[in-house]
Amino acid sequence: MKKIILAGFACLTILSCETLQQVAGEVLLPSEGTKTGLTNIEVISGLKEALSVAINNSSSLASKLDGFNANSLIKLPFPQDAINVKNFLSDKGLFQNQIATFETTLNRAAEDASAKAAPIFLDAIKNMSITDGFAILKGGEGAATNFLKTKTTAKLIEAFSPVTKNSIEKVELTKFWNPIVTKYNAMDFIHGKGKVNADLDQYVTDKAVDGLFTMMALEENKIRTDPVARVSDVLKKVFGSLDTTN
Repeated sequence: MKKIILAGFACLTILSCETLQQVAGEVLLPSEGTKTGLTNIEVISGLKEALSVAINNSSSLASKLDGFNANSLIKLPFPQDAINVKNFLSDKGLFQNQIATFETTLNRAAEDASAKAAPIFLDAIKNMSITDGFAILKGGEGAATNFLKTKTTAKLIEAFSPVTKNSIEKVELTKFWNPIVTKYNAMDFIHGKGKVNADLDQYVTDKAVDGLFTMMALEENKIRTDPVARVSDVLKKVFGSLDTTN
């Protein structure tokens, strides 16, 4: 009986130690094909750094001149809610130059706003949990970006909105938009499709955030697949552990 009790106590002791080690970040993922064991702390640090690199790189690429305008992956098109405006006026041969200028300036607003995006996005990754960390690590391409997108889009859009509004004012986007939409609304009796009141602030905000997430995913995937993109020891260790499973 004493032996049984002692054996049971030993098992409980071992389990307790393992639990404490996991909480402390001392144990981790050895048996899932990784040759190098990773601690919880290393995984979380690596993923946060990967997202930080992706955020800074994507923000830098998107905010340069033509970062949106010349990139077919993220270029802001004429607002879909107001596409009738473009089509009608184009068919009538009206405002051709203004429409082209408006579309370019639309993207300039997104580019300008993106320059201020990094701190907002970086603040959103501070509280990543250990469970989230391992799910993201094993989640494949875009998993970290998708995590950020799922968890934080609403808050990011709220925080990004005033940045976008300031950018719209800075590049004088409404100066090009108002004459176009005013002309279209004045001709409602001809086209009969109703007047338009597109919310440019919301449109640019949503599209700019979407574009940044697209660029983030590309940057994240570089780190996952290209050892050269792993610019620190922790990135090399965390994402290098995935290389050994291929």
